[in-house]
Amino acid sequence: MRFYTGHLKLLEIYFGIAQVTSGNADWMQHENTIVIIVEDDTRTKTYGGARVQLADGVLPLPIETAIGKYDPKIYSYVKKGSAEICGLWNSKEVAGMGIGSQVLVRVGVVLSAQLPIDTYHVLCAPITTRVGKRVGFVIDESLGNKGTFFYPKDDFLATAMLIDDCFELPHADPKEKLLISDLRENPIQSKIEVGPKGSYEVNYNLRIPTHVHSAL
Repeated sequence: MRFYTGHLKLLEIYFGIAQVTSGNADWMQHENTIVIIVEDDTRTKTYGGARVQLADGVLPLPIETAIGKYDPKIYSYVKKGSAEICGLWNSKEVAGMGIGSQVLVRVGVVLSAQLPIDTYHVLCAPITTRVGKRVGFVIDESLGNKGTFFYPKDDFLATAMLIDDCFELPHADPKEKLLISDLRENPIQSKIEVGPKGSYEVNYNLRIPTHVHSAL
C-alpha cells in the first residue's frame, strides 16, 4: 500500500492517473507480481519503488495495455517467460540520489536471475532510456515508430525496450554488469552507492521469498 500510495501521488501530479496503465491497482491481488521498495530503517517511510510483473495469462503486463492499441504485435511478444519492470518511481525527498534512475532499475534486473523468465520488457520515459541501456535493455525497434510511442499523453514520448537474455545481459555496460553480478551473488548486503547528489548507504535484501517461487 505504501508503494501504491507514493506512486499514485506522482502519477496524479504529472499525468492524471486515468491515463497511466501502471497506475492500475489490479496487480495488488496478483500472485505473480513482486514489489520492490526503498524504505528507511524503521520501515515506515517509503522513498520509491518498482514492480516486476510476470506474464502468466492472468493479468496483462502494463506494456500490453499501454501500447496494444497502437501496435498489436506486443501481444504475441508477451508470453510465458516474459516479465516487465514497471511502476518505477521515487519521492522528491530522494530526487537526484539515483534511486529511481539507477538503483531500482538495477535491482529489477538483478531479480530476474531468481525468476523463471528469459525476456524482460520495459516502457521508458526519455530520461530513463539511457539507464535502461546501461543495464542491458535495447530499444525494440520492431514496435511502434522504431520503438517509440506517444504515451501516456500526446506530448510525451515513451520507448519500448527489451532484454532477450536476462542471464547473460549481452548488451549491458561492463561496469553495470559487474554490479548486477555482485548483487546476484550476494543479494543481502550493505554497500555505498554514489548518485548525482553524493553517496549514501543502501542495505539490500533481494532474496525473493520461497513462497513466491512456489507460486510461479
